[in-house]
Formats: sequence, structure tokens, C-alpha cells
Amino acid sequence: MIGRLSRQLRSTASGREAGLTPTGTSLLLNVVRSGPMRLSDLGASEGINPTMLSRSVGSLVESGLLERSSDEGDRRAAWVKTTSAGRRLAERMRRERTNAVNAALAELSDRERRKIEAVLPALEALAHELTGRRP
Repeated sequence: MIGRLSRQLRSTASGREAGLTPTGTSLLLNVVRSGPMRLSDLGASEGINPTMLSRSVGSLVESGLLERSSDEGDRRAAWVKTTSAGRRLAERMRRERTNAVNAALAELSDRERRKIEAVLPALEALAHELTGRRP
């Protein structure tokens, strides 16, 4: 159920219009949320291999959503950061997701909404516990 919900919220009109894949969307939102980061750290947090990471980041750079630069202290390493266009797109995607959730919640009964609200603290604790863990 959580996987289906996640997949439904992952795809947004703005993301599709920008030509983003699910991986590209996740990478962009991660960098927006985390700020400038080493490419290797981004790959580790997303759990994707270096080849896929390089290809996906390259696409985001070509689209003007991310900037990639060399690490001055270690020429083998690279950094990525969002551009203003990337931040604007991420904000549009967040708004679309929030609107989709709010619209779906509005269709539920008060009793159903209260049930969801009651489990949110447990889901937050679970998310916190799983942060940083990858199978």
C-alpha cells in the first residue's frame, strides 16, 4: 500500500513535462532537500550504481536542473547542486503532491481521516528508523 501511494505521488505533471524519470525526480528532490552534495553521497543515499547515477545526473545537468562541479581537493570526486530552475521545478512538484494528497483526503470520511492521523506518529517513527538504511 505504501509503495503504491509512493509511486502515485512520485509522478507529477510538472515532472513529466520536464521529462523526468522516477530516478531523476528522486535525485532532484534529494539534492534540493539536502543541499550541495558529493555525487558519491547522492548515489549512496539513493542506492543506485555509479553508472545509473552518472547517466541520470547528466540528464538533469543537460536539462538545467542541476549543476555538477569538480571537487577542488579531490579531482576524482564531483559535487552537485540545484539550479534556480531545479528549485522552482521541485517546488511545483511538491505543490502538486500536496494538492493531490489534500484532494484525496477531502474524499474520505472524518472517521477515515482520524484513523490516518492516528497512525502518522508511528509512520514518522518508522521513517526515522529506516533513514540511512538500504536493503
